[in-house]
Amino acid sequence: MNHPARIRWRDLHGIVLLDKPIGLSSNQALQAVRRLLRAAKGGHTGALDPMATGLLPLCFGEATKLAGSLLGSRKAYVADCRLGITTTTADSEGDVVQQCPVPPLDEAAIETALARLRGRIVQVPPVYSALKQGGERLYAKARRGEAVEVPPREVDVHRLDLLARDGDTLQLSVECGSGTYVRSLARDLGEDLGCGAHLTALRRVWVEPFREPRMVTLDELRGAAEHGDEALLAWLLPVSAGLAGLPTVRLDESQSLAVSRGQTIRLNPVPATGRCAALASDGTLLALLELDSDGHTRILRGFNLPPD
Repeated sequence: MNHPARIRWRDLHGIVLLDKPIGLSSNQALQAVRRLLRAAKGGHTGALDPMATGLLPLCFGEATKLAGSLLGSRKAYVADCRLGITTTTADSEGDVVQQCPVPPLDEAAIETALARLRGRIVQVPPVYSALKQGGERLYAKARRGEAVEVPPREVDVHRLDLLARDGDTLQLSVECGSGTYVRSLARDLGEDLGCGAHLTALRRVWVEPFREPRMVTLDELRGAAEHGDEALLAWLLPVSAGLAGLPTVRLDESQSLAVSRGQTIRLNPVPATGRCAALASDGTLLALLELDSDGHTRILRGFNLPPD
């Protein structure tokens, strides 16, 4: 009996910008890439539903310390929304709850409804979601037929525009903050228009700071793996890529030693206030720091990376 070869895991540090395929959960996609890379440790930066495609930043090794920071970043999507049909999940994977005729709608009427969903809004997440209540995922409770009440919460919708219309399907451009459910936007838009709606397709196009990402598909990674480690690891961005756009400070030897020990230092002159990436003299990323106006530092994340 032939047994599959045992994977020899290794310490690997960096970020892969995966173009997640439809049908896979975010964790399934993560584990597939992790096996290809043979990375000992990995995590993703905010789940995409199985029906969604597009950018899923995957963090490995020391980059997993940035997952929380990336999770809170702005994200952008292209979403297809079908008017006239509501479902249990607010997307096409759920059961149909109600069908209503779509009233005559011009672009002005649609724009008025979209405008009410922009800005800082109160949103009720879908019942079928990965949010936890009492230590259990909401979708697990909903699948058992339990009555689930989801408390509303404030979210940021920075942009919500109509891109195209094909009959009763609207294609929308969405830019939003962490915790925003595009499914809920589709549901609420349908309610506002008086006919109901649900999400039929969703693609994430960027996640801050990766505004123009060079994504890679699972098939491309599998093909690269067949050509050897060098081709595969070419898709692994350095950990510092997750801090792109932040100011950087290069520390001297004594400052680097202090930061690596978790100690507070003071920078003079003060290069910037707020968050910054601290580099050792050789360019190795040491920490994500927060600087006050007096140059005192607070270590938000420390990194233990091999020298560049």
